[in-house]
Amino acid sequence: MKRIAIQGIKGSFHDIAAHRYFPGEEIELCCCDTFEDVFEAMKSERDLLSLVAIENTIAGSLLHNYELLRDSGTTIVGEHKLHICHSIMCLPDDYWADITEVNSHPVALMQCRDFLSRHAGLKVVETADTAGAAADISRENLHGHAAICHKDAAKIYGMKVLEEGIETNKHNFTRFLVLSNPEQADNLRHAEETDKASLVFTLPHEEGSLSAILSIFSFYKINLTKIQSLPIIGKEWQYMFYIDLSFTDYKRYRQSVGAISPLVNELQILGEYRNGKQSI
Repeated sequence: MKRIAIQGIKGSFHDIAAHRYFPGEEIELCCCDTFEDVFEAMKSERDLLSLVAIENTIAGSLLHNYELLRDSGTTIVGEHKLHICHSIMCLPDDYWADITEVNSHPVALMQCRDFLSRHAGLKVVETADTAGAAADISRENLHGHAAICHKDAAKIYGMKVLEEGIETNKHNFTRFLVLSNPEQADNLRHAEETDKASLVFTLPHEEGSLSAILSIFSFYKINLTKIQSLPIIGKEWQYMFYIDLSFTDYKRYRQSVGAISPLVNELQILGEYRNGKQSI
């Protein structure tokens, strides 16, 4: 059995992504209120894995999670890209005509704005979690209320799906990172399948310093798939650079890392892993 810490509860998108990443495996969830709680749980239980959202194709990067990851000492051992598909659900004996209020996380509500605009008579109420909205309606027997979340939450909380696929953008994906403590990492990934890495580094505050790094990766034919800069607190106009690299030759990738090392002030490999699949 794998024990996995997530932000959210059963039926949340983190839960769905965890089961998609480990298909057919028995999973015990450690459900946390915040991402900070997820990383604290991993500190106290060294065998615990976690699954953490890091970016969305519409909303962009979850910047605070980059900082939490860097400071945590955990290692990325995998990733999964989940299609974010929203459904609206209610109590089993309610019908469309009974619904007066819809509850969900504010991001989910924003992602369903076209649908909600066609139902302007509904009162929209923000909640802390998508699946949590369904859980609350079920537990408190809230007739006339509907929740927006993943359709799988309906089975968990005994709800009835009124309509599926109500999200505005049908190309909405969230990328989740699978994290472990370093001593477990080699047991969770296969070196021969590794074709992606995430790094963070700082640079001298000099003209052309970033360009030099990018030129080295180009020379070694390493594909830079993402770059995210975050300010260094206390050092005005200086930044940490988080990058994702993909490659077909692990040896050349490691050579490129060795080549940039003399040019950076700090360098941390956050993880080496296999490029993640997409799922619905």
